[in-house]
Amino acid sequence: MGILGIVLKLCAGLVFFLFGMSTMSSGLEKMAGSKLELVLKKMTDKPIIGVIMGLIITAVIQSSSATTVILVGLVNSGLMSFQSTISVLFGANIGTTVTAWLLSLAGLESSSLIVQLFKPQNFAPVLAVIGTAFMMVSKSDKKKTLGAIFVGFTVLIYGMDIMSESVEGFAENPAFGDLLLKFNNPILGVLMGALVTAVIQSSSASVGILQALSLTGTITYNMAVPIVIGQNIGTCATGLISSIGAGAKAKRVATSQLLINVFGMIIVLPVYLLGVKFLNLSIGTETVNPVSIAVIHSIFNIVTVIVLMPFTKFIAKLSEKLVREKKGEENAETDRRAVYLDERLLNSPSIAVMECDNYTVKMALLAKETVLQSLKLINNYDKDVAKVVFDNENVLDLYEDNLGTYLVKMSEQSLSNADARTVARMLHTIGDFERLGDHAKGLEKVAAEINEKKIEFSPNAQKEIQVLLEAITEIVITTTLVYEKNDYELASKVEPLEQVIDRITAEIKSHHIVRLQRGDCTIEMGFILSDLLTNCKRISDHCSNIAVAIIEARNDSFDTHYYLNSVKYGDEDFSKIFEDYNRKYDLHADR
Repeated sequence: MGILGIVLKLCAGLVFFLFGMSTMSSGLEKMAGSKLELVLKKMTDKPIIGVIMGLIITAVIQSSSATTVILVGLVNSGLMSFQSTISVLFGANIGTTVTAWLLSLAGLESSSLIVQLFKPQNFAPVLAVIGTAFMMVSKSDKKKTLGAIFVGFTVLIYGMDIMSESVEGFAENPAFGDLLLKFNNPILGVLMGALVTAVIQSSSASVGILQALSLTGTITYNMAVPIVIGQNIGTCATGLISSIGAGAKAKRVATSQLLINVFGMIIVLPVYLLGVKFLNLSIGTETVNPVSIAVIHSIFNIVTVIVLMPFTKFIAKLSEKLVREKKGEENAETDRRAVYLDERLLNSPSIAVMECDNYTVKMALLAKETVLQSLKLINNYDKDVAKVVFDNENVLDLYEDNLGTYLVKMSEQSLSNADARTVARMLHTIGDFERLGDHAKGLEKVAAEINEKKIEFSPNAQKEIQVLLEAITEIVITTTLVYEKNDYELASKVEPLEQVIDRITAEIKSHHIVRLQRGDCTIEMGFILSDLLTNCKRISDHCSNIAVAIIEARNDSFDTHYYLNSVKYGDEDFSKIFEDYNRKYDLHADR
């Protein structure tokens, strides 16, 4: 086979390798979606915790570059502080060595049955058959995802085999030998490792290529060590590219990853070269194998973490000096943080879904606060409180716009069934949370008019309005808790209370007409009362919509009318809860 044929076969193997890696990583991330959420929530400013978290995440998704992109997105969204990411990056560098160890199993040579069973080439075909069966036959989302992981792993191993086979002809090729001699120069080795990794956007793939080349028996430690170090530097290219267009803090994440690996090179490479030279060690000229490459990869990253961990603050400050914030950028990021999600997170759907859900919870809490503040204004108007209501309503509008746009893009991604249900739930509720803010604003206008015109309702009307406000307070607090806790059981209590509120508003209207006929109330009061009742009723309606969405999301259905009809007629639990609320909010009871 000529040089061209070898190169083409090597490229074909690389394509299979990258495709398999991508398929496996996506499947692993989807499978571990909820686990990743828990891991991310445990991230703190404690360096050791960050290292462990970074190691776990990268080991799961099989890509330090992907971890960096996630961190860039989280920092740019204001969901993580820049300083807390550095320790995570340390852990990511260690976690990425897992792939090299996995690939090194391919080079195991032994007649032992146990050893042969551990060779990926021997068990990968079985995984491919099982994975294909899961993907084609199974109706379970988890099994289909597991099938994709198995198939991706098999394709990855197949690609590694193709690369290994393609380079066999290099061993006897004089031109290849002459080329390798140039890589005895450590600077050239570092540059080559960095360049190849930056081009193919995967340190795992570039390490895999080096492991394949090592099977020719022509790669020495003096060649391999600089190349591996360069590969770690080259993997930073993905993070640097992803940070383009991001804020200064997000760019600092990518810069910090580069600084960690460059400092690692400055520390490790001279120590290795000087050690080999002055201690007259023969290891430098010895040839490496896939296991040796994995060892070099691991030692470099572990030593780098151990040495540089005490200098985390220094790396952070240096990144801040290298990437300065533009004038006014910090304030701009603060203003948008409440409603901004980075599209980079779409590359990691499970994490993006988690963050969207966190934002929706914030939206729910803000909507609750806005309504409760507006209710206070009815009896005691305060301009400062009114301003809070108006400001919050504007923020709720931003929440809906940004979340709605982001969730539509999210729904186009490959999601697990659980994530798809979460996205559907959010899409069905954010509009209702926004409308709660609108009606809170409506209540503020009613309160302002009552205050401006010095209107006083009759004692009976005041009593009835107070009952209504108490019921509205309960339904808003309950609904918010329903969404925050995703509480199916508690959600079933919202609709009965909404029905009671409908009854209360109807009775108040009826009583007002009687008072109007008696001359106890005026037509002007009637208009104001009507606006008050309308806003309260609409608030309870939207609370009902939110609760029903929670219930129907669990059942994989959003047929609101069917659900409401089914519970209103013949449901004993509904009737009992309804009667309890009826007694609690009886307009005629002594209070």
